[in-house]
Amino acid sequence: MSFRIEDKLLINFTQIFEFRKWISEKGYRKLYPNRKIKSLYFENKENQMFLDSEEGITPRKKIRIRNYPEYMDHKYYFEKKISSPEGRFKEKKLLKNSDVSFLSERGIFDNKYMFCYPKLFVEYTREYYDAKICRLTVDTNISYCSYSKKRNFISSDPHVAVEIKADVRSKVDQLINSFPFQRVRFSKYCRGFSFLFNE
Repeated sequence: MSFRIEDKLLINFTQIFEFRKWISEKGYRKLYPNRKIKSLYFENKENQMFLDSEEGITPRKKIRIRNYPEYMDHKYYFEKKISSPEGRFKEKKLLKNSDVSFLSERGIFDNKYMFCYPKLFVEYTREYYDAKICRLTVDTNISYCSYSKKRNFISSDPHVAVEIKADVRSKVDQLINSFPFQRVRFSKYCRGFSFLFNE
C-alpha cells in the first residue's frame, strides 16, 4: 500500500492557455502523449459515496471501472480510490471483458457501501507532466453521462482539472503554493453527480 498526495486545482477553460504558459516557464516536461480516459463509477442506492465525498468524511471510497477508449488492447481496470485519515491510495486490478459485463449488469458488493450499481460515466483527455518532484496531470474536455438503459443525460464541464500526484513523503508545498490559481477540493465524480442529478 502506497499513500500519496493529491492536490487539485479547478480552472476555467478560458484560463488554460495561461496555465500552460506557467507550465512552460517552470520547465515541466511532458511525459506521455495525451490520452482519453473513461471511467464508470458505481454508487449505492443511498448515494453514500457522493455524500461522504462532499462532506469530506474518512475513510471513504470511490469505485470505478476504467478504460482507455483509443487503445487497441481494450483493457479494463477495476479500481478503488480510498481516502483514509493516514492518506490516499488506490487498489487496481485488470478485468476480463466478461467481468466488465457482469459487474455492469449485477453491480458490486463492497464491505463499506454494500451493494453498488453503475451510476455515471466520466470521460476526459489527460495530459501528463513531470514537475520534477511530482507528477502533474491536466484534464480537459471533461464530460459526464448518466448510466441508464432507457435514456442517457450528458453534460460537459466548463472547467479544467489539474492535479498534483506525489508520494506522501514528497516535499511539494513550494510547488503547490506557486500555483497561479486558487486550489479547491473537488471530485470529477461529485461534479458529474451534481451536474446530472442536481444534488
